[in-house]
Amino acid sequence: MEATIKVKNLNKKYEGFELKNISFEIPEGSIVGLIGENGAGKTTTIKSILNIIKSDGEIQVFGKDIRQNEKEIKSKLGVVLDDSFLSEYLTPKKINSIMKNFYNIWDKELFENYIKLFKLPENKMIKDFSSGMKMKLKIATAISHKPQILILDEPTSGLDPIVRNEILDIFRQFIAEDEKRSILISTHITTDLEHISDYIMFIKNGEITLNLPTSEILENYGIVKCDEKDFSKISKEDYEYYRKEKYQYEVLVNNKNSIKNKYGISTIDKASIEDIMLFYIKGEK
Repeated sequence: MEATIKVKNLNKKYEGFELKNISFEIPEGSIVGLIGENGAGKTTTIKSILNIIKSDGEIQVFGKDIRQNEKEIKSKLGVVLDDSFLSEYLTPKKINSIMKNFYNIWDKELFENYIKLFKLPENKMIKDFSSGMKMKLKIATAISHKPQILILDEPTSGLDPIVRNEILDIFRQFIAEDEKRSILISTHITTDLEHISDYIMFIKNGEITLNLPTSEILENYGIVKCDEKDFSKISKEDYEYYRKEKYQYEVLVNNKNSIKNKYGISTIDKASIEDIMLFYIKGEK
């Protein structure tokens, strides 16, 4: 399986923050979720891939260096960022008429279908839209020039569960229509990723600390709840993080079956992506 995006040894330093040797690949036909707390480096990573900010390291998209082939590559990308969009004084109808000047491929009918699906008023200015309406318009605009890769920063933020499910269905359809397409999605809504992502990457303090198939994470990770005596029996090599509560310990393990057999633990709770993220952020080693 080819990779649509390859990042190797990506570094970026700000005052008080550093992106440290980030390396990963986005395989063709996959949806990859990038998670982490605010300030961990998610947006810096995405903006580096898009060459919006200058970083050290190798970044290839479609097998080509983004810095040397930026215009060609970006014509094949659909991007949704929180802090970038067209003029607030445009309407969806006006956007549809001018986008053909930005992209070689612009499907006016497809854009109109999304506007209807999202129930957006085509003659209302963007400045009068709610934050949720603006996000839906960004997604419609990003997809309507039929890109090969979607790069999305918090695309379901501010949307109610029904609309979020509609958006997730659109992402699934986007991948299903072409096996060479892929999506990189950064989000705080980890339940969305459980439904659609193929891989999860967790970034903490500028470093990738977890990068695994979603199915593997949900199948193998679990939470052991025990008292201090039983916790002391568990080897440090057999757990990821733990949290000490008032009357018990909660322990994140990455191989439920092995833990059950090795320590005779009969009950291990299922760990959601959100559970795992909280352990990685607030847990102890």
